[in-house]
This record gives sequence, C-alpha cells and structure tokens, in this order.
Amino acid sequence: MLKIAYHTIYKHPLPEGHRFPMMKYELLPQQLIYEGTCTQSNFFEPEIPNDKHIVAVHDPEYFYDLLNMMISAKMSRKIGFPISEDLVERERIIADGTLKNCDFALHYGISMNIAGGTHHAFSDHGEAFCMLNDQAIGAKYLLNKGLAKKILIVDLDVHQGNGTAEIFQNDTNVFTFSMHGKSNYPLKKEKSDLDIELEKGTTDDLYLSILKQNLPKLLDIVQPDFIFYLSGVDVLKSDKLGTLGLTVHGCKLRDQYVLDTCKKHKIPVQCSMGGGYSEDIRIIVEAHANTFRLAQSLYF
Repeated sequence: MLKIAYHTIYKHPLPEGHRFPMMKYELLPQQLIYEGTCTQSNFFEPEIPNDKHIVAVHDPEYFYDLLNMMISAKMSRKIGFPISEDLVERERIIADGTLKNCDFALHYGISMNIAGGTHHAFSDHGEAFCMLNDQAIGAKYLLNKGLAKKILIVDLDVHQGNGTAEIFQNDTNVFTFSMHGKSNYPLKKEKSDLDIELEKGTTDDLYLSILKQNLPKLLDIVQPDFIFYLSGVDVLKSDKLGTLGLTVHGCKLRDQYVLDTCKKHKIPVQCSMGGGYSEDIRIIVEAHANTFRLAQSLYF
C-alpha cells in the first residue's frame, strides 16, 4: 500500500499576501481522495520525532535555538517565515513524516510525504522556507540504523539543494545529485557530488534527455540501496520563482522516469514534494498529484 505522510499542521497560517502557497498542503490530499487515487487509509499522521534524529544532522545549538524561539531576526528573514512555536512543531512533524516514509519505503518500495523537500536547511541554519532538512534527517536515520549503506539523493527541484550538499559534503555514504536552474536561487551554490545547471527556458525534451543521460550512470557509479527523490514542481514554465520551461506533462514524464527507474532496479524510494510557486494553485496541485498517481500506477 502507498503510505503518505500528512498532517493538518502542514498548512501553516502566514501573513496575507505571503508568496508561499500553503494552501497546496490542504488541497493535494483532498484532490487525491476526491479523484479516487487514494483513500484515507493511504495517509498516516506523523508526530514529533525523537530529537536524536534531528541533531544527528543539525547542529544542536541551532536546533535548540529553534525550540526556544531564540532565532535572530536576520536568520528569520533568511528563512522567510515568521518564526513561531507552531512553525517549529510543523517542521519537526514534516521530518517525522519522512523518517516514517523510510521504513514504509523499505517495506513497500515507495513512500511519500505531502510536504518536505526542505533542501535549503543547512546543518547550522535555515533559509528559503526550510528549517530542518527532512531528507537529510531520513538519510542519516537509515545509515545510523544500518538500514542502508549507500544513499542517492535525486534533487530535481528548480533550486539547488544547497543545504543537503553542505550537510553531506564529507559523507561518502550519501551521494547528492542536484539538477537545477543555473540562474535560480541560491546565487552562491554549494558543491553537490553532481550538479547539473540548466539554462533559462529549458524545455521538456532537453530536460528529460539530460536526466536520462545521467541517472542510469549514477546508479552504476553509486550503486545505492536507497533513493530520496525531491520532486519539486517549480520546474514548470508557469512558476513564479523558477526559470525553466517544463509543461505539466513534461514534469509528469520526469517523475515517471525517476520512479520507473527506482522500481526496475528494486531500489526503495522516499519522495518529498519540494517547491511549486505557479500563480494558479490548481497547476501546482495537478503537477504534485501526478507524482502520487504515478506511484500508485507503477507500484500498486
């Protein structure tokens, strides 16, 4: 069964006019149930995780500053959300969703989080709507538990996974692959194990061609026994914060290729949704929903 992490806390109240589309976290599960892709039984509610899993990745001082509302105004601006106890609780619960996804993926082959993909969270600070790096926390959990030996993170959000790259820069057990817009945030990129920078307006065909040239090679080189997939839909031409030119169909073909590759090679995969900032919320929800539809059709 496809197990999906979702909690009502994912939709966090923000000041009016804020550019982050929190509504998608409420609309996406509603859409999946309405159309029959999922039933309520597919969803599970994550909780507050054991802090040891978080401080295995994040600097304890940074984490405890978050817990105690001691984040500076400058750091809060960098994160882009007004810091509150509810927001920090939300971040911890999202991380738990990805932690539990890891166990479900080992059992079923795939598991998904309605939120997550917080790849701009560094070991000692947050930025760009990210405070705790859910997939990095999941990867460390698997390694520390001896549930995986070699992990590949496939980050196809339009923005480079700079926090993830920094966290694993000296960890040979985790290979970080980020394929992103060359002209997109962050201005100063970190060094992933493999970075592919894409020019403005990159279309479906070129994008898929580059992905298909590289992912099979990485499987041969890395030989992962677990994959984390960050399936950001900010690669769409309609995205306000992206520079690429994919259609919703092209984005779906991207997801299909990645998930099909994981299944064919029998590599468990955890999926976090990442970014999506199109003006029309329906486009964001449709593009994200495609990832779940594909997971159901390919695996179950």
